[in-house]
Amino acid sequence: MTYTKLICLLLAALLATCNATHEAFVKCMSSHSSRSINSSDYIQVPGSPSYSLLLQSSQQNPRWVNSTSLRPQFIITPYTDIEIKASILCSRKHGLQVRILSGGHDYEGQSYRCKTPFIIINLINLRSVRIDLEEETAWVQSGTTLGEVYYNIAKKSKVHGFPAGSCPSVGIGGHFSGGGFGNMVRKYGLAADNVIDAYLIDVYGRILDRETMGKDLFWAIRGGGGASFGVIVSWKIKLVRVPEVVTFFNVHKKLEQGATELVHRWQYVAEKLPENLFIRVMMNNAGQVNNKAVLQASFQSLFLGEVSELMSMMRNWFPELGLQVENCTEMTWIESALWFAGYTEGQSWDVLLTRTDQYKSNFKAKSDFVTKPIPKSGLEGIWKRMLEVELAFVILEPFGGRMAEISESEIPFPHRKGNLYNVQYLLKWDVNNDKASEKHIEWIWKLYKYMKLYVSHSPRTAYQNYRDFDLGINKQPYTNYNEAALWGSKYFKSNFRKLAQVKTKADPLNFFRHEQSIPLIRTPKV
Repeated sequence: MTYTKLICLLLAALLATCNATHEAFVKCMSSHSSRSINSSDYIQVPGSPSYSLLLQSSQQNPRWVNSTSLRPQFIITPYTDIEIKASILCSRKHGLQVRILSGGHDYEGQSYRCKTPFIIINLINLRSVRIDLEEETAWVQSGTTLGEVYYNIAKKSKVHGFPAGSCPSVGIGGHFSGGGFGNMVRKYGLAADNVIDAYLIDVYGRILDRETMGKDLFWAIRGGGGASFGVIVSWKIKLVRVPEVVTFFNVHKKLEQGATELVHRWQYVAEKLPENLFIRVMMNNAGQVNNKAVLQASFQSLFLGEVSELMSMMRNWFPELGLQVENCTEMTWIESALWFAGYTEGQSWDVLLTRTDQYKSNFKAKSDFVTKPIPKSGLEGIWKRMLEVELAFVILEPFGGRMAEISESEIPFPHRKGNLYNVQYLLKWDVNNDKASEKHIEWIWKLYKYMKLYVSHSPRTAYQNYRDFDLGINKQPYTNYNEAALWGSKYFKSNFRKLAQVKTKADPLNFFRHEQSIPLIRTPKV
């Protein structure tokens, strides 16, 4: 037998095996699923019309589009919890991993990448928002985006909102389960702090609510990452009160206008301000004018009140910014969501229903928490490094207020009292090739190393929703608790051990796993 003929026979055998596996999986799904829904409507295989579209539209970070990771054997787009249960049971039966996708914004692409044969459960069809204004709550399915949540609340009420992130295309499944902070964090805490119930499908296909899953598992999924414990189908959230008129401002200060001094001063006042006032800072290289880089700091604010009250507050607390009435715009809360998302004045609320990021590009991010103000010399070092690249952002988001009142152990998110602000380092680039990626990732690594002196330590903490695989040994999956603690202690501090204990009880098979999933606690040998 010739070598060529042998290869052909092996390929034919492999193809036959793949086809048989596909047929067996689809048959398994059909046996467990609702008879009223045709399996071809929610099971997409490579080559089917919707497969490539679903895969590419899910990837909010284009740097992963040409990743060497395997492509999913199936993309499941369930309409009910029945199809989710079938996906879990059939994946277990056929030795497939599961990735759970609600929006695709996860920074390392873990919801659509895997190194072993896998499927994606894409929750795009599970997007209902049921609001009860009398109870001031809402049931929200996990495939819904933040924009869709905000839109539906605003359609029902002028005086209700929800404290979550500023990017409307983010899926709530990952955002809520990782914590979720936004521009009302100082008034109402995290999104996860305002979750009061949930429906989860576990490794055995059981549908559990807050009561049946138990207090420990309910604790874990609100900030500990839901994808480690099951598939969370929907969340019950507590709506919060907002005034009919809020005030927004976005003041830009260039380096020569005293940006360094203003950012330095901001650190001393931002977390002490009245909780109705949120001011974040975005440091960035805004491009070039006359062949000279324009470095600037943007002070972006949401005040839950009218401009007259805001001006009085700013004169007392932060007069150095020099805020003027003409810098401020009064608007509704839903309009402020549009402004924070980067939309222009007068745009329809309908843009909040767009599920893809309007500024889609390759990116890499890292994060820190700051407990003491960074000296001016430290800030000057950030500006110096920003001269080396474009589209670099250092985003400072203040805590204090309600965040300082909630215990570190109330939910898995531990970054509470004592943290002045969270800092995110974000770098974007347009050219999608390995050389460009290496160059930009090297830059952000250098900035991260430089910042070590100025941020939290023992451990140096990070925000789980700004997922960063660099924090641990790059391997899959983490089955050893001590190895996983390299990154787990950074995200969760002392809450990490409890998360592992909950994981061991809820998913003893370690079926729901990925590069940074919560590990099992193994009993040491005596």
